[in-house]
Amino acid sequence: MADFGGTDLEAFRGEVRTWVEANFPAALKGKNPMQVEERNTPTPDMEAWRKAVGSKGWGTPTWPKEYGGGGLSSAEARVVQGEFARARAYNPIGGMGVMMFGPTLLEYGTEAQKQEHIPPICRGEIAWCQGFSEPGAGSDLAGLQTKAEDKGDHFVINGQKIWTSGAQWADWCFCLVRTDTSKKHEGISFVLFTMHQKGVETRPIPLIAGSSPFCEVFLTDAIAEKKNLVGPLNGGWTIAKRLLQHERSGLTGAGGGLGSGGKPIEQLAKEYVGVDEEGRIADSDLRTRLINNVMNMRAFQQTAVRAMVEARGNASPGNTTSIMKNAGTSLIQERHEMALEIMGHQGLGWEGDDFSAEELGAVRGWLFGKAFTIFGGSSEVQSNIVSKRILGLPDLTQSK
Repeated sequence: MADFGGTDLEAFRGEVRTWVEANFPAALKGKNPMQVEERNTPTPDMEAWRKAVGSKGWGTPTWPKEYGGGGLSSAEARVVQGEFARARAYNPIGGMGVMMFGPTLLEYGTEAQKQEHIPPICRGEIAWCQGFSEPGAGSDLAGLQTKAEDKGDHFVINGQKIWTSGAQWADWCFCLVRTDTSKKHEGISFVLFTMHQKGVETRPIPLIAGSSPFCEVFLTDAIAEKKNLVGPLNGGWTIAKRLLQHERSGLTGAGGGLGSGGKPIEQLAKEYVGVDEEGRIADSDLRTRLINNVMNMRAFQQTAVRAMVEARGNASPGNTTSIMKNAGTSLIQERHEMALEIMGHQGLGWEGDDFSAEELGAVRGWLFGKAFTIFGGSSEVQSNIVSKRILGLPDLTQSK
């Protein structure tokens, strides 16, 4: 692919538009199976679209071409995203491999690790899960107790993880383990292991939204090969902090855009609430609140992109993403709540022929959206980070 710039971006836009029109299955228009469990039972159309996008590297457009990414500039990546949105097409290459693990491995992994793990992520062939939280180590993640014993060419892992999203569908896990019990933060290592092995048991945890994306994971003499130790032994905490940066950026849209392939909320309001004689949303109060949300969301997206660009090249993880995560998740939850308000009684359904798939999806999206202020580090945790590490306020818990 040529490195388009300036006015050549319009030529690139035309190329992308032509390609999308030729390759995106019409049956998938306006849908986003990546946000529901349907992604784990793909239809032929879903598989064809995944393979097409993966072959172009456009699911991970700015990742290096030598590892299967698109090798595009940020401006070119925005063109691809914009053309996908124009066609109401979703990005079929996603998940934790794209949002969290891949960017982290590109920074900290060896060349051999990148060559082995990044290309399958770019093609959407491998699903990853995150082994971080434990029953006794959530907000205080560094208190984790899952232990990895050195057995020469491999580690033997024993312990338990919880809230492990997608573990029941995952092929691989990136995991924090304790390799030194005499230290807290400096005794943690970052390892990778396959989920398809004896000694790995997953148990889904049902949620109010009706699905079970979160799991308990029990590790009994599970094996992680030494070649899959990322970074130095006992150096996993620094890598984990960087990964959490990527997670928080991804959760709020900086990692891949906020579009879902569905209708814009403005269009939804016009269809359900109606318009006045000037073609505006009929309810003036709703119109004002919706405009504020749209403007704030667009301002947030621009700020998030800028923060992400500024973070590149930093030698150590920063704290800006804590501010962005709190701001972004609040806007996302506000938008979900307005969508149900717009739909009225049609936004109260759980099942049945009286509700459209779009309406049922909105209810589930609203319920699932409540989790955004919890996972990836709760809002309270992010506020603590902002107060102590950015504002320099005293830690009152340490004052006694």
